[in-house]
Amino acid sequence: MMPIQLEPATPGDAAALASLQTAVADDLTAKYGKGPWSSAVSERGVLLHMRTGKVYVARRGDGAIATLVLCTKKPWAIDTSYFSACKRPLYLLNMAVDPALQRQGIGRACLDEAQRIAREWPGEAIRLDAFDAAAGAEDFYRKCGFREVGRVTYRKTPLVYFEKLL
Repeated sequence: MMPIQLEPATPGDAAALASLQTAVADDLTAKYGKGPWSSAVSERGVLLHMRTGKVYVARRGDGAIATLVLCTKKPWAIDTSYFSACKRPLYLLNMAVDPALQRQGIGRACLDEAQRIAREWPGEAIRLDAFDAAAGAEDFYRKCGFREVGRVTYRKTPLVYFEKLL
């Protein structure tokens, strides 16, 4: 597999990133049934993340094959009392890898790149939540060195909190 490089997304990437995230949601829904992971993503939603955080994209040729968002603002579903004390945490949101390219190391490479970016930000930790369901990525985050710090239900959605100190 070729190395992955995350680069800042531009507003011109919004349609492709919305399509990529929606494809992942559709794939999860086909595999695990309808759930909180089933929502389509709009260009407007991607553009909103560009205003509130930093959206990154990994490309192969002309196409977007993966995306993620890093931000300093705590997402709505995160309860910080579960996490290690640190002054500069970053939050990982909306990570998605093209379903046709999953299980090829792209997600792990994206997380490695996200950690490099976070250290330069500078950030002291990366925090995230994953669905506490078969459609969630708990095992993936554990394999990538993230530590589970708690389980909660937020607005009827069971979540697992993960953290990686940098």
